[in-house]
Amino acid sequence: MAGTPQQPEIQLNALPEYREGYANSVQIRASVWDFLLTFGTMAQLAPDKLQINSFQGVYLSPQQAKALAGLLTQNIAQYESAFGEIKLDPRGQSTLSVQ
Repeated sequence: MAGTPQQPEIQLNALPEYREGYANSVQIRASVWDFLLTFGTMAQLAPDKLQINSFQGVYLSPQQAKALAGLLTQNIAQYESAFGEIKLDPRGQSTLSVQ
């Protein structure tokens, strides 16, 4: 009898090189084969000058990038439902770049 496929058990393991970090900047570069997300921290050095220090690049397949976009959309909706709308500063829009 054909039924709904059972979800596999997922075991998460943190490797010794696993690190967590804070990023307030992400640049995205897309190619035919993958997406590169480069995370960093941004500091405003002067009213007309930003400095971005990149610390981690992560490559995703197009399928993983689309799955991540869906998960982020779902989680942002849940967050806003619980805590209210997230307001974006229009001046900060340029720090999220797609190359």
